[in-house]
Amino acid sequence: MGKKTLAELRVEIDALDKEVQALIGKRADLAGEVAEVKKADDVNSVFYRPEREAQVLRSIIDRNESQLKDKDMAHIFREIMSACLALEQPLNIAYLGPEGTFTQEAALKHFGHAVSTLDCANIDEIFHQVEKGNAHYGVVPIENSSNGVVGGTVDMLYSQDLKICGEVEISIQHQLMSVDQAQEIKTIYAHQQALDQCQRWLANHYPNAELKAVASNALAARIVKDEVGAAAIASEAALSLYGLERIAKNIEDRTGNTTRFLILSKESVESSGEDKTSILVVTKHKSGALYELLEPFKDQDINMVQLARHPIPGVKWEYLFLIDIEGHQNDEKVKEALAEVANRVQKVSVLGSYPVAVL
Repeated sequence: MGKKTLAELRVEIDALDKEVQALIGKRADLAGEVAEVKKADDVNSVFYRPEREAQVLRSIIDRNESQLKDKDMAHIFREIMSACLALEQPLNIAYLGPEGTFTQEAALKHFGHAVSTLDCANIDEIFHQVEKGNAHYGVVPIENSSNGVVGGTVDMLYSQDLKICGEVEISIQHQLMSVDQAQEIKTIYAHQQALDQCQRWLANHYPNAELKAVASNALAARIVKDEVGAAAIASEAALSLYGLERIAKNIEDRTGNTTRFLILSKESVESSGEDKTSILVVTKHKSGALYELLEPFKDQDINMVQLARHPIPGVKWEYLFLIDIEGHQNDEKVKEALAEVANRVQKVSVLGSYPVAVL
């Protein structure tokens, strides 16, 4: 058989598109039926199940034998699931605003674009909006591969009762932008973490510019839109969103810069089969306290993926530990380790168990 013509290939693509569209429609119909079953079983039923979504996405990646990259295939199905979930229960997601932040990008990567978003002025407000029920879920940054943990998030995790129900990672690439790239730059606005992540680049290229920290990079972009002689460090999305011109691309000091975000909820999450558990621990003031804290995890052969020390809010010279371990809090060996830790420390709080980020 000879090579297919362009016209023939297009006919085949059109036919496949029709089949794909019909199948997506059937999936949406089934999602509607799922919603009816849940409503009949429990008026307060939770429609979004992070562990179920993680299992579906992992299966999709495992089955992928196409030319599409795993992350692209997962993204397509994430959006299909997002649109179907919106038929069951439209979700409202609180994030660190204004529009165009990396936190908003993380929210849309995790939940898809068929959600409503609520931009918040600071991390505290995200927690409060979820607590008050104005948002179903919240998205907050917890750590950066260059700068470590985000103190404001740890403080709120310590003082509030929300659960961690998910995580998502975003590759961070910083762009320098202004309203006119030809103008002299005297002031540069950005979130403090962005200033830190671009410190060497800024010192080499703008040693005399005044650096001003603001609540978010997107806010920085919004500020410089109306300020002569000012530039902002912000995301690619902020360029078009705020009508700015790029001065320099990818100015972060370290390549591979990644920020991890947490998904906050009032609900606990069942095991997905590949989970993390996060805890906050305050140790006793005695010799060997840290060793006693860590030993139960070693005894149960539990891998620790995060151990960060952080000042206890409002208490001088006292510290807590943020710990992430592999496994779910309902796993038997995790239960035993946590019970033993509780006997050895001053205070332990389980922040939640949740699926490991899928791509």
